[in-house]
Amino acid sequence: MTVNTKQLKQKIAFSIFGTMSFIVVAILVIILGFIVIRGIGVINWEFLTAMPRDGMTHGGIFPAIVGTGCLVLGSMIFAFPIGVLSGIYINEYLTESWLKKVIRMMTNNLAGVPSIVFGLFGMALFVNYLKFGDSILAGSLTLGLLALPVVIRLTEEALKTVDDNLRLGSYALGASKIQTIQKVVLPVAFPNIMTGLILSIGRVSGETAPILFTVAAYFLPRLPHSISDQVMALPYHLYVLATSGTNMEESRPMAYGTALVLVSIVLIINVTASILRRRIQKKNRMN
Repeated sequence: MTVNTKQLKQKIAFSIFGTMSFIVVAILVIILGFIVIRGIGVINWEFLTAMPRDGMTHGGIFPAIVGTGCLVLGSMIFAFPIGVLSGIYINEYLTESWLKKVIRMMTNNLAGVPSIVFGLFGMALFVNYLKFGDSILAGSLTLGLLALPVVIRLTEEALKTVDDNLRLGSYALGASKIQTIQKVVLPVAFPNIMTGLILSIGRVSGETAPILFTVAAYFLPRLPHSISDQVMALPYHLYVLATSGTNMEESRPMAYGTALVLVSIVLIINVTASILRRRIQKKNRMN
């Protein structure tokens, strides 16, 4: 094979990859542009801070925004510590064995389970068996289970990127395993672990099926007072407006506005977490 042939194949491959990347970005821009064009007209202070009224054809989506925030926060409080500790145990303590392979396989399979299955499981376990009822607690735990495999796998992969020489150097200085993990491994891996948190937040904030069975209310124009209350949530609110509202044509602009708010919240969370991750990486390099 001549040099010119190799260069031609490389150019063809790069062109294909570049075209595919452009198509993906273009599709994303089209979707976002469609949502912005249809939803920007209803975005105002009342829409963001008022209660819904008149069969959700007027007013705002403030209870849905608060409810979504409660569910995301509650699910991360449950999933992030357990997921990170599980990833640490798998990577740092388990040796390569059939048990480790089984745990990885089950974690990967759990990540691929449809969200509707998590919703049914959450309803059976948290709502009915544990008697939590339709509540923020039941919804948060269900969403936490949904996010858990993502956090575990990405934590494990983040820990794998830490150079073993750092661990050996720490042991040579007399540090114990737990001290090495706490003072050496985790600070280096934490920026990449943040990726798991970002992806998990993005996923749970837009899920409808798990909260449909465990927490979401059709129309509840008030704020929650405890973790035992039901709440409205942006993804379920959007689903209701788009499919079964009292006046679907009149509420259509509110549906697009709700979609725009949901996308904006996820974008703000991702950008904030990315900035925090870069600052942590910069601080680690300086140290």
